[in-house]
Amino acid sequence: MEWTEVLGLVAGVCTTVAVIPQIRKAWKTKKTEDVSPGMFIVLLIGLSLWVVYGITQNDLPIIATNGAALALNGLMLYLMVYYKHKNDK
Repeated sequence: MEWTEVLGLVAGVCTTVAVIPQIRKAWKTKKTEDVSPGMFIVLLIGLSLWVVYGITQNDLPIIATNGAALALNGLMLYLMVYYKHKNDK
């Protein structure tokens, strides 16, 4: 593995795990009203495009890290919708 692939993987892992503290906090407090759903929607679109780009380039680090980030940020958006609906009752 070349150093550029390692660099890409490390960068991807950092941006992927960045949302984990927010997910943990939302899960623990059951509150997400201070988090912008618009930001997560734009982020999910961008991550989806990165996955497609990675597929077209046959670039596993881009596919894997952005795919994982897509899943985690999708989970966060789900928690935002779920807790908003649950807390509005």
